[in-house]
Amino acid sequence: MVTPVSSSTGATTSPTSTSSVAAQQDRFLKLLVTQMKNQDPLNPMDNAEITSQMAQLSTVTGIEKLNETLAAFTRAQAFQSAGLIGHYVLAPGEFVNLNAGAGIGGFELASAADKVKVSIFDGDGNLVRDVDLGKQESGVNVFQWDGKTNAGTDAPNGSYTFTVSAELNGETVLSDSLAVGKVTSVLMDDTGPALSVQDMGLIDLADVKQIL
Repeated sequence: MVTPVSSSTGATTSPTSTSSVAAQQDRFLKLLVTQMKNQDPLNPMDNAEITSQMAQLSTVTGIEKLNETLAAFTRAQAFQSAGLIGHYVLAPGEFVNLNAGAGIGGFELASAADKVKVSIFDGDGNLVRDVDLGKQESGVNVFQWDGKTNAGTDAPNGSYTFTVSAELNGETVLSDSLAVGKVTSVLMDDTGPALSVQDMGLIDLADVKQIL
């Protein structure tokens, strides 16, 4: 079930979980006191049994509190994600949009590289431009394409695909291509907030590598 984030997200608080934990603690303590009051003086309750019961209650309480913390964290993420609407983000993808003679893309390197090249292709798979970027640091990197082809002419506006090749001392460096898209809305599902990104569809917040 996916629902849009709205101003009411996180505004409703449910005391059910907290009440349940408090009720369990109250029942346990009342039962323990009753047992101790009515225990056989010649055969008192085993301390180990009491300790075990208290440990079980502590475990249940801890799980309930953890669930409350996770729910609060998810609501906070939703509000933070809503602030991304209208912004451009860098996320996994292999396309670059050329508009008014400018295109932006990115890539993530597993390690530093002394040679990095971006190869850009048109919709038919024909090579349009090779962009030599030289040395690049490990992690997320951004590149810009001036819209020129290898022949020096202006490429038409539109969507292109690209690949990234990287080397360090002649050895291949692993890389992941990243595309740029505009966040149009934020949705909530069972796993937390997801971003609706133009030309990308729904992506998890954790997949956003950079906000531009």
